[in-house]
Amino acid sequence: MVKLELRNLAGAVISSVEVRDDVFGAPMNEALVHQVMVGQLANRRQGTAKVKTRAEVSGGGAKPRPQKGSGRARQGSIRSPQWKGGGVVFGPAPRSYNQRTPRRMRRESLRIALSDKVRAGQLLVVENLELEETKTREMARVLKALNAVSSVLLVGDGAEPEVIRAARNLPRVKTLPTDLLNTVDLVNARKVIMTLEAVYKAEQLWGGEFVRKKVSAVDVTPDVEPDEEEAADD
Repeated sequence: MVKLELRNLAGAVISSVEVRDDVFGAPMNEALVHQVMVGQLANRRQGTAKVKTRAEVSGGGAKPRPQKGSGRARQGSIRSPQWKGGGVVFGPAPRSYNQRTPRRMRRESLRIALSDKVRAGQLLVVENLELEETKTREMARVLKALNAVSSVLLVGDGAEPEVIRAARNLPRVKTLPTDLLNTVDLVNARKVIMTLEAVYKAEQLWGGEFVRKKVSAVDVTPDVEPDEEEAADD
């Protein structure tokens, strides 16, 4: 078990909490984390970049000058790539950048990212995020008390409108529920602040190995009733 300090919103350590090794004590695997991050960032791309080829640019149907006699280079169209306003050679076209990352890899990368924050002392566990008033200045005061003033990720058990409202005007402060936690946001944050309930939910979501249940032929219940089978035989 890994032991983490439990703090209040004033930044004082009030207790400690034991968490699972497989979620908060996983060994580093940089290649896995890198692969998951590349896939996640690729999936954010729209893939809508588009330029026109010489076949798509308007105009250029007539030969700009005779083939011979001018002493200049021969040209067939003013929309050739070498002309200003001409088409683009091998330019971008709409495409999908989607990469499918296996669920087991995504789960493991989350465990590694959380564990790395624990080892670096960049993960703080607080009792809750219940503010005295839903104000930006109150959230800024709490973050200053926790020594988390830039690039902060606030992780709650679920969607917490008061926390979101108080933190949304603070630069480089992001709020997420536990079930939407992802590797890119974890790695990019300098400080990760999780509530105690969020820690428990993370253990519930990502604790243990994900194993897909295998269904054998004997486990499949036939759709045909026994009486119907006998009638079919007759």
